[in-house]
Formats: sequence, C-alpha cells, structure tokens
Amino acid sequence: MTATGVLDAPASGEGPALVARGPGDVAIEPRSWAPPSGLEVRVTPRHVGLCGTDLEIVGGSMDPDYVRYPLVLGHEWSGTVAAVGEQVTKVVPGDAVVVEGIIPCSVCEACRRGQTNLCAIYDELGFMRDGAAGPSVTTREHLVHRLDPGVPMESGALVEPASVVLRSLSVMDLQPGARVVVVGSGTLGLLTAHLVRLWSPASVTVTGRRTAQAGLAHAMGADEYSIDPPTPRSFDVAIEAAGTLPAVGLALEAARRGGQVLLLGICGHGKTIPMSPDDLVNNDLRVRGSFGYTAAAWAQVVALLNAGRLDLQPMVTHRFSLDQYEAALDTLAKPTEAARGKVLLDL
Repeated sequence: MTATGVLDAPASGEGPALVARGPGDVAIEPRSWAPPSGLEVRVTPRHVGLCGTDLEIVGGSMDPDYVRYPLVLGHEWSGTVAAVGEQVTKVVPGDAVVVEGIIPCSVCEACRRGQTNLCAIYDELGFMRDGAAGPSVTTREHLVHRLDPGVPMESGALVEPASVVLRSLSVMDLQPGARVVVVGSGTLGLLTAHLVRLWSPASVTVTGRRTAQAGLAHAMGADEYSIDPPTPRSFDVAIEAAGTLPAVGLALEAARRGGQVLLLGICGHGKTIPMSPDDLVNNDLRVRGSFGYTAAAWAQVVALLNAGRLDLQPMVTHRFSLDQYEAALDTLAKPTEAARGKVLLDL
C-alpha cells in the first residue's frame, strides 16, 4: 500500500457501466474514475443486485422526482475498497464493504432526528447519481461499512433491501407471538419473512402468485406459503411487500380488527386504489407506510450480518455478467415457472 492508500489500483481509469440513458434506453457505456482525496473512499463493485425499481428506471415509469438520467444503475451492491483518501481511518484497501446509497445532508430537521431516509435534499446512488453497475464508486467514509471475513459478498449486495425491510419493521409495534402475513414473495417479501423472525412471531405466512417460490419462502423463514389470498381479518400484522395495488388491498383485508398493516412496496407513480375510510375506522386498523432506510437501520443490518444472525445467501438464485444485462433484466421482468430470488450482476 502506498502513502496515498492505494493497493495495486491505478490512480485513474475507466471501465464499462450499465447506463440508463433515458426511458427505454439502456446500454453499456464507459465511465471513468479519479483518485479519492480527504475523507473519500473509492470502491470497486463486485456484486450488484437488480430489482423492480431498476425495471421502472429503465422503463421510465419511476417517479421523476426520484431519478435523474443518464444514470449508471446499481443501488444494491457490495464491493472492495480500491483506494482511500489521506484522512480515511475506518477502512483500508482490500476491505470488503457495503455503502449506504442514501446520501443525507446531515443538517436538515429530518437528518437531525435520525430520519436520514427523509432528508430534505434527496440524493441516492443508482437514482439521482451514478450507481454501482460500473467500474468504480467514490463516496464519503462515513457511508462505508466493512464486512467481516466470512460474510459472503453476495449477502452484502442484499444489505440495501434488507435495510429497507428492517427499518420498516422497526417502526411497527411488533410483539412476540404475533401472527404475521407477508403479501408478496419477491425480494422484499422473502427478506421480510426472514427479518421479522427477530421479533419472535408465533407464525409467518407468505402469500404469492407462484408455487415455485414455496421453497425460497420456507428457506427464508416462512412457516407457511400459499398462492391463495390470506384469510380476511386473521392476522395481527399484515405486510404488503409486492408493490402492486391488489397486494395493498389484500393486506388491508388480512389484518384482524385492531391489527396493523405495513405498506412496504412501491406500486407505481400516480397509482391509486379505492378504499373505504370506514373500514379502517370500524376495524380499528393502524396503517403505516415506510420509505427507504435510515443510516441506523443500515448499520444494524451490517452488524447482524457480521454477527452471523442473518443468512441472505439463499436469496441469490440468478447471476449474470455485466454484458449479459439484457438477460438479467428479462429474467427479472418476465414470469417464470422456476423459483426466483435475487438477480445479481457479477462484476
């Protein structure tokens, strides 16, 4: 390692990146990097997860307030420290790390309350600034979290969605012995089934649309998996994690009188559902939405991973190289009879 904190890494260079140039226009383009300075850390991405939000960005259906084109995709990822600025002390070149994507201003009222997910100046890797599906990411030291030896870097690529789930569960009034239903068997639904176990529920039921997801659901902590709608008014906590309007309706119907409903998925900009306010009042329901993750939730997920209390590897079912991005996006977008968990790009 040199005096500038570089370990066998060129000071500058360029490499291929997966770029959404605009709605419906995605391609491989070169992107360059420069040496980090001060409190900056340059990270070489290794694994990048793709999700439904990436499909919305590529397709152009993402809320325009939360995306800026052209954009290197990649908000779920892990990597290796390539170089550090002269003031960095927390990590060194060669460390396996994950990086918070939400970049808070740290001075607005929300940030001072610890609600970094609600920062007044929304800024996030893979949305408003270039993400990790490319050769390099340079960020601030306080956003970089080290993975302990033995933690698979593939699991690190799931820290972002796991942090979204953990933050949402943390704001609920979850009690040991609760009967929980998760509506949705994609990444968020499966991670919810896994993480809600930290609250010692009596049972966790996952409902989805494909029987092939049953094995994954059980591997991630579900006691029961069903393709049938959940029984109405039968669960203490109903969690919508599918990002569809029908799933929202099913979750609202599934919670018992006096129960709780958590809306976790993103259904699409401008979409609405008919809803009877009297149903919420008469059934004494507590309905909560949750956006993104906080810095505290991110740090907690990393700590749980490093302590061996989370096992996220079963989630990874499909892997592609960067130049296979079209196949990766197709795998994510199209219905399949096989089980599908997280789709990874291996860089």
